[in-house]
Amino acid sequence: MIDVRDLVYEYPSVRALKGISLHVASQTITALVGPNGAGKTTLLRCLAALEPPYSGNVKIAGLDTREAPRDIHARLGYLPDFYGLYDALSVRRVLIYAARSHGIAPALAGAAVEKAAERVGLLNRMEAKAGELSRGLRQRLAIAQTIVHEPRVLLLDEPAAGLDPQARRDLSVLLLALKEGGMTLVVSSHILAELEDYCSEMIIIEDGLIVGGKAVKVRDVERPRYILEIATARSDLREFLAGRAGLDVIEADAHHALITHTRNAAARAKLIRDLLAAGFEVSSFGESTKALEDVYFKQVGHGR
Repeated sequence: MIDVRDLVYEYPSVRALKGISLHVASQTITALVGPNGAGKTTLLRCLAALEPPYSGNVKIAGLDTREAPRDIHARLGYLPDFYGLYDALSVRRVLIYAARSHGIAPALAGAAVEKAAERVGLLNRMEAKAGELSRGLRQRLAIAQTIVHEPRVLLLDEPAAGLDPQARRDLSVLLLALKEGGMTLVVSSHILAELEDYCSEMIIIEDGLIVGGKAVKVRDVERPRYILEIATARSDLREFLAGRAGLDVIEADAHHALITHTRNAAARAKLIRDLLAAGFEVSSFGESTKALEDVYFKQVGHGR
């Protein structure tokens, strides 16, 4: 869905992107992470056909951003870090304006607005003014006006900035629903915890380059990561686990192990029974909730 080859972008005094190449598959959610100033926003703007590359090329759904920027805009939604809403207008009017701006005919705009509002959970707020909404609801409205034309690709820059925990959880559910509805999403953030719930792949940008040269798979739906802890140290923990069929040891010491294993409940139960039978005092065993953070620091460490 998104293909980038040897992308270079320069500001007058600095080269912000230094020959980036990447591929984002259709109907996925990819995290774009890295420190402030790494080049994340610049890359998103190049993907959105808002900034022409100095060299290289960017293709969205087979269209080159240099050759067909308007056609790409019709297929793409972009929510910048600092977005604007017309606070004096009602939610309905904000979305109608967005729909018409995207070229949706007046006779079809009403239905498009209703569908976008339903997808983000704003149907019961249609007559409320945008300026009266909470931070989380304003974010939903901003996303709604970005998807009102039903884009195939959605680019979001720091979408959870400033949201409270419940609003962040709601955002995660929304983004997963958009993916299931057929969209391809790229979500930028420098806060890994915001991305953990919904991203399956991660692109790490540092100093205008992709660390490792490609996207990194964060989690496998069929083979997630699990953390095992034993109460009494055993130097043979890694050796025991490495000998199990269908199990891969990512890292282990005498007390802990991080593994990938099937999501099948019966297989996990057998693993625990075998550990106990071998004398390992299992004190905890559960799915890792920090897969993205683990992968990030491992990759950044390797890149230096």
